[in-house]
Order: sequence, then structure tokens, then C-alpha cells
Amino acid sequence: MKTVRIRQGNLFAADCPTRNILDDVTSRWGALVLVLLLKESCYRFSELAYLIGGVSEKMLAQTLRALEEDGFVLRKVHPTKPPKVEYSLTPLGKEVAERMQALTSYIEANVGKVLAHRASTAKLMA
Repeated sequence: MKTVRIRQGNLFAADCPTRNILDDVTSRWGALVLVLLLKESCYRFSELAYLIGGVSEKMLAQTLRALEEDGFVLRKVHPTKPPKVEYSLTPLGKEVAERMQALTSYIEANVGKVLAHRASTAKLMA
């Protein structure tokens, strides 16, 4: 049996795969999918599309596929007619979603400060 050697990531190296993973997790829709899946055990595609305002079906499908390939999201197909597909977090996905939730909670709590700073900066630039 061949052993796969796992190496430490380096975000600052141009060819490091951690950059692609970071892009998937911190993308506009990736972050929202992860935080939303943390709130409930699983969601169907249509539920995710409804709850994440502004996401197109194409972008949601691409985001879910990328997060599934990275091992963060589990896609489960139930053998019904029509097939019922549910998405949930893997243990690895739960870890990253908890960290993302800390960031999104911080942003939600401080949105007023950021908007006030933007407004004051805009006045200075005008």
C-alpha cells in the first residue's frame, strides 16, 4: 500500500493548494453555506437557495460541489422518486464552519462601526 505524505500548507507559496481551499471557504457563497449548515443538521438544495438571498442556482451548485470536493460538505442522495438530496457538514466542515461563524458574527456585530468609518472616509475623499 502506498502512503500519501501530508505536508504542511503555506498560503504564501504561489503553488500551494491551500490557496484554492481558502478561496472555497472564504468565497462569498462558501462562507454563507458553511455558516448556514452549522445552524441545522442538513438542508436540501432548494432550502439553501431560498435562505441564502441573492445566490443563483448555478453558483450554489458550484459552491456546494467545491466544498464537497474539499471534504467540508457531505451530499446525501436518498433513493426516492424524485431523488431527495441533502447537504450537511462533515466533521472537518464543522471545524471550519465554527471558525467562519466567529468571523461572520464579528462582522455582524461591528457593521455599524465599519459603515460609519466608510462614511467618514467618503467625506474626506470628496
